[in-house]
Amino acid sequence: MGIPLLQMYQVGRYVLTRKLRGERRYPLVLMLEPLFQCNLACSGCGKIDYPKEVLQRRMSVADALHAVDECGAPIVSIAGGEPLIHHELPQIVAGIVARRKFVYLCTNAILLQRHIDEYRPSPYLTLSLHLDGNRERHDESVCLEGVYDKVIAAIRLARSRGFRVTVNCTLFNNADPDEVAEFFDTAMQQGIEGITVSPGYSYSHAPRQDVFLGRTASKTLFREVFRRGRAGRRRWSFNHSALFLDFLAGNQTYQCTPWSNPTYNLFGWQRPCYLLSDEGNAASYRELMEETQWDHYGVGRNPRCDNCMAHCGYEGTAVTDAMTHPLKSLTVALRGPRLTGPMAPDPPILYGEHERVATVAIPLAAVKRPRSDTAQTAELQ
Repeated sequence: MGIPLLQMYQVGRYVLTRKLRGERRYPLVLMLEPLFQCNLACSGCGKIDYPKEVLQRRMSVADALHAVDECGAPIVSIAGGEPLIHHELPQIVAGIVARRKFVYLCTNAILLQRHIDEYRPSPYLTLSLHLDGNRERHDESVCLEGVYDKVIAAIRLARSRGFRVTVNCTLFNNADPDEVAEFFDTAMQQGIEGITVSPGYSYSHAPRQDVFLGRTASKTLFREVFRRGRAGRRRWSFNHSALFLDFLAGNQTYQCTPWSNPTYNLFGWQRPCYLLSDEGNAASYRELMEETQWDHYGVGRNPRCDNCMAHCGYEGTAVTDAMTHPLKSLTVALRGPRLTGPMAPDPPILYGEHERVATVAIPLAAVKRPRSDTAQTAELQ
């Protein structure tokens, strides 16, 4: 596993404490979005589809740290948009680290060389760099040539400065198992701590809707990738629990745990999760947890959730399962995911036929997405 012992210990103690208290719902990771503006316009992203006045807004340091305190999760993932555009981000990160929370600063790495001196290495800070594959695959994913080389250079720079570094990778429907395996090899050769990986979620506002994997296709792809890793005795470290990887390979019947990764952004506490942005917002964390109709979300409960296997929804489920069944978790960790045999069934469909919606829209003709005015004027180099 690519998770340090200090983080495993503190998160494990946190989860165990809440279970002993009998708490049914508790957060694991706070998804903090201090802005939506980005200097890229990726083909599979629906996060920047906001008017100019919203894209130019920034969360204050006080609001960000209040959300961290209000939520209490042991891990904070800072996303966006591109967080490094936020001029007060160093103060936000420093404030979270001072609270001894584990921070994953997610960035596309374009601005990292310019801003890296504003941050200090810490066991509580990880730079999580977006990298979706080899040079051709990644540059196609972000719709801009040359970004892959910037990411590789940024990884080397950050490692030379003593930072914890991971890469976060999203796989889409044209992913080739051999190519993905080779990419994982290349990523690990850069000296990174681990890889965070998930199938892409089909954002309704994404400029392309023909790139997303269905649920069965996702499981088949991960089995094939893991099979190549096992056959070649490759040493890959993933920033995931063993049971989440087993889930990706189709061996666990898990339901989403959306409250384990609550999202706080410019609009407040987003219901129900990081990926669904049009379900309304709560004014406080308590309101989010107590008044959100959680049973309306998840596979078989909401058509938009049916193809989702993202770690922000299922890692919390896997962690809870590991705490409840430690022997099963240990067995999977030692043996790795099962790669043959029938796959575990998905949760049953509970909504009516009239509620079904198409999970893949008509493909857009354009591969490249035009940049918004705000993306064009953002810091790019």
